[in-house]
Amino acid sequence: MPMRNARALVAAAALSGWALALVGGVASAAKTTECTKINVCYCVDSALRPAVDDKVARARQLLADQRKAGKLVGYMSVPLSPAGGGNFDLNREVASSAADAIVQRFGTDQIFVLNPTLKDFDLPNASGADYMLLWTMLLEGPNGLGEDLDFTYFVGPQDFARFFKLNGNADMAKVDAFFDDRVKTNPGFAKAVKDGLSKTAFRTYYALKASTAFSRGAHDEWNIVRTVNERRRMDPKYGIANQLPVLFDGQGIAPSQWETSIADGYVGKCAM
Repeated sequence: MPMRNARALVAAAALSGWALALVGGVASAAKTTECTKINVCYCVDSALRPAVDDKVARARQLLADQRKAGKLVGYMSVPLSPAGGGNFDLNREVASSAADAIVQRFGTDQIFVLNPTLKDFDLPNASGADYMLLWTMLLEGPNGLGEDLDFTYFVGPQDFARFFKLNGNADMAKVDAFFDDRVKTNPGFAKAVKDGLSKTAFRTYYALKASTAFSRGAHDEWNIVRTVNERRRMDPKYGIANQLPVLFDGQGIAPSQWETSIADGYVGKCAM
């Protein structure tokens, strides 16, 4: 190879490497630590902040409109990530089913449930931390007292069992049959299986694990609600009697449970 061409290639490679480093630096610089009113911090994409603010405003308006209609309004925490053997699209279907069941239980004219998995709240190219900034801002309310909500509901095993029609008799076989049928009828699910979702992992997740207990985002949401209720207990306008009700798997929980924090999910500041 002529020396002139060799030097040109070296120079081009160096320039390309510099450009990639610059792009990497820009991507890194785009990450910023955002802390909310109750001092929960996430490392998020700064470019998404306007979209996050818009989604929060829309959700608050939706809840306000439902309250004007005379309904109590609640937030439903539900796992969505495929981590651990789940499936994103399927979890979205379960969320819709669970929200419908909650409304049916309490009454369509009396209650409204905000389902965070609705596509209206999608944030393109967002991370779990970006989504949690959105939902933390909604859960904590304008003053960190959860003013936009009347209750919270954490989806549990029975909510998933209802969707799969599990009845306590050979339930894992039912989950296996669901898997086999969905592979044949749902192209998106078939692709997930082709990409590595195994029947064993699916069975284990939906028969034994499927609930907010195994969700990073739901862990953060639990701690947020716990903090909001702590602030309410200390606020003379609220007090113990006016804490946000917390339901898990359709049941009310003991004070010792909702006053206890659990492991963080996406919470954390950007590394310096």
